[in-house]
Amino acid sequence: MFIDCHVHAVEEAPCPRPNDGLQPISTPEQLIEVYDKNEIEKAVILPIGSPDSTNFVQSNEEMLRMVRRYPDRFIPFCNLDPRSMLNSPEAPLEYVLKYYRDKGCKGIGEITVNLPMDDPRVENLFAAAEAAGLALTFHLANRIGKTYGLEVDKGLGKLEKALQKFPKLKFFGHSQVFWSEISDDDAPRGGYPKGRVVEPGAITRLMRKYPNLYGDLSAGSGWNALARDEEHAAKFLNEFQDRLMFGTDICAPATSDLCLYLIPLLKKLRDEKRISEEVFNKVARENIIRILDL
Repeated sequence: MFIDCHVHAVEEAPCPRPNDGLQPISTPEQLIEVYDKNEIEKAVILPIGSPDSTNFVQSNEEMLRMVRRYPDRFIPFCNLDPRSMLNSPEAPLEYVLKYYRDKGCKGIGEITVNLPMDDPRVENLFAAAEAAGLALTFHLANRIGKTYGLEVDKGLGKLEKALQKFPKLKFFGHSQVFWSEISDDDAPRGGYPKGRVVEPGAITRLMRKYPNLYGDLSAGSGWNALARDEEHAAKFLNEFQDRLMFGTDICAPATSDLCLYLIPLLKKLRDEKRISEEVFNKVARENIIRILDL
């Protein structure tokens, strides 16, 4: 069975996001129903911790309550906006993250605040997560304003700076802007580019150089990075078989189909023997167990 490295859930649906077609965010019960139909054993719940991506902020306590209700189905991450505690790069964020680590949280994220990735407040959060021994899931953006996620330049130079500066922090890469960088081409960043992958893209270059960068294959972005070029996908999965993780990023019941496309793709590559059963199992479940020490 699969283990999902990236999902969102709420106890009770809040006001829907207008840009999502008024779709409510999933409850744990709705997720479990989808998971039972799709061979997914459990998932990492990522609390919504910044208002940049939506119209509400979710507490870590709500996430912990959901995990306590379904301890065999969900793995807790906490979240913390880097502007918390007086919007200062000296804010004592390490204290907060260690508190939630001791409550059982295995990581922090999804970080969606729309600030430059090298903003001092963001780097303060990275330092706190590293000190607390928590993995960190991030969403990248290609601009400031009218979007969400940490802003980076083409080629992911700001991400490389973070990987260098915080070598003990496990960075889980995610989002359209991140996965578009699998190819060294001129396709628009932030969408779902098609066509053959031009090697080596920034992701490949960085993963070869920095062992603290991991690939969160969730959502349409992770699936598209592989599906656009299956020949490259097989090479990429084989080369980085110890640092890639299956995920869905299901946000609402109506969006679950797109978020599940990765399952048949991985099975197809396995059945065609382009990846081995060992590689398949690592990506499907074993890597996240090892990386998060579950």
